[in-house]
Amino acid sequence: MFPKNRTALSSLLVLLFGVILFYIGTDGFQVFTAETARVNQLMDEKPQFPDVTLEDNKGRKYSFSEFEGKYVFITFLYTSCGTVCPELEVNMSEVYNRIPKEYIGKDIQFLSISFDPERDDPETLDTYRKAFGSDGETWRMARITDQQELQSLLDRFGVIVIPDEYGNFAHNSAFYLVNPEGRLIEVMDYTLIEDAADQVTKILQSGGDER
Repeated sequence: MFPKNRTALSSLLVLLFGVILFYIGTDGFQVFTAETARVNQLMDEKPQFPDVTLEDNKGRKYSFSEFEGKYVFITFLYTSCGTVCPELEVNMSEVYNRIPKEYIGKDIQFLSISFDPERDDPETLDTYRKAFGSDGETWRMARITDQQELQSLLDRFGVIVIPDEYGNFAHNSAFYLVNPEGRLIEVMDYTLIEDAADQVTKILQSGGDER
């Protein structure tokens, strides 16, 4: 009987040890994928939007300080994308339409940023924004022509962009919310439209009390 008890105890200890290692390795059971780990890190760091020059769908050039004092709801895309980007922008339009109109343009700006500036010139961006109902003002589409500035933003916000030989990109996608001081405060699942809209609306209604 004792050998059986020792075997059971050994198995229990091994299981317990495995659970402890899993708990530590997954940051308290929170991290199950690399993407989740990335989001958790961003939420811990809350990076500042870097100093970049944007060129929008109307050819206007300005820094991100153009939106100082407003929340900015952001996506990253490239217009030649035939897979996730159209869905991403359709979902962004749904979020836009769910936000109470009194906040649009006054308290929150929508911004889609291309990481393919060579092909996504202002004319292309303007054509693209029309397909998704962007007004070009309260929801703008823009590019960053300086490659170092663009990479700085992508790195800081954890946006992974991998080009292939056919001119396409493998990339992750999400909704990003930057606060009026230019700091990233939320990364949201772009497929959960209602959740994202409700979360943003609550933040706007709270008058900036984000937490």
